Amino acid sequence: MIHSQKSTAGALARALMLALVGLPFSAPVWAQATPALAPDPVVATVGGEPIRLAEVREAMAGLPREAQSMPPQTLFPYVLDQLIDSRVLVQAARKAGLEKDPAVQRQLAISADRVLQAAVLHRDIDPQVTDAALKARFDKDNTGKVGELEVHARHILVPDEATAKKIVAELKKGGDFAALSKQYSKDPGASAQDGDLGFFTKERMVPEFAAAAFALKDGEVSANPVKTQFGWHVIQVIERRQSPPPAFEDARDELRQQIVQEVVQASVAKAKASVTVEKFNMDGTARKATDTAEPPPPGK
Repeated sequence: MIHSQKSTAGALARALMLALVGLPFSAPVWAQATPALAPDPVVATVGGEPIRLAEVREAMAGLPREAQSMPPQTLFPYVLDQLIDSRVLVQAARKAGLEKDPAVQRQLAISADRVLQAAVLHRDIDPQVTDAALKARFDKDNTGKVGELEVHARHILVPDEATAKKIVAELKKGGDFAALSKQYSKDPGASAQDGDLGFFTKERMVPEFAAAAFALKDGEVSANPVKTQFGWHVIQVIERRQSPPPAFEDARDELRQQIVQEVVQASVAKAKASVTVEKFNMDGTARKATDTAEPPPPGK
C-alpha cells in the first residue's frame, strides 16, 4: 500500500512528538554524522526564547533508529516544529503558574532525579562499551576457547514404541532411512528433509534425545528407540564437528548488555556503600530485627 505524503508526514509528526515527550538522556549521536557548525546557531525563537541547532541535534539523537536514518535536511523541519510546540506548551504552563502546583513539582523532581540517574550511569557505562573496550573484553573472555561439539543427525518420529522398533528392524535389513522417514515420521519439517535435523549442540535438543544422539558414532543408528515428550525417535548420526569459536560481531550486542548490567550493579553498590540506608515498615514504624531479610521479588 502506498501512503499519501500528507498521511506519512502526519504519522512521522506523531512519532516525533511521542519520542520527544519521553526523550532520554543521551549523547547527540546524530550530531556526529553531520558537519559541525560553530558557533551554535539559533534556528527558531519562541516568545523570545531561542532554540539552537544543538537542541535539535540532541532531540534527533533520541529518536528511533528508523527516524535517525532519514536525511537530516528531511528530518530537521519536523523535529524543529515539535520542539517549537513543546516550548510553546512549556511557556503556557509557566504563564499559568503550573510549576507552582505541588503535584507538578513532585513530577519535576522525579524527572530531575531520572536525568541525574541516567547521567551517573552514562558516566560509568559509556567508557566501557566502546568498540575497543568490547573487543578487549571479548578477547579476554574467549582466548583459547574452542567451539562446541555438534552432531549432524536425522531422525524418524513416531507415536508408539512398536512402530519405532519396526523401523529399527527395517533399517537393520538395509532399509532406506530417507524413504522410511517420509513413510512414517510425524515430524513434517524433518521428514521433508529426509529426517535431517542438521548440526546441533546438546543444549538445543531435549535431554533424552541429546544424550542418545551424542552417544552414537558417525553413521550409527540407535539400536533402541528413544522416548521423549514428542514421541519415539529412531536416530542416525551422520557426522560430528567442532563448531567455530564465537565471532566478535556475533557476540557484540549480548556482550554489551552483559557489561551494562555489570556496571549498573557496580555503580549502585558503590553509591550505596557511601550512604546510610534505613528501611521502615509501610506505616513508618521501625522494622524489627526479624524483618531485615529482603522480601522475595513480586511473583515469587
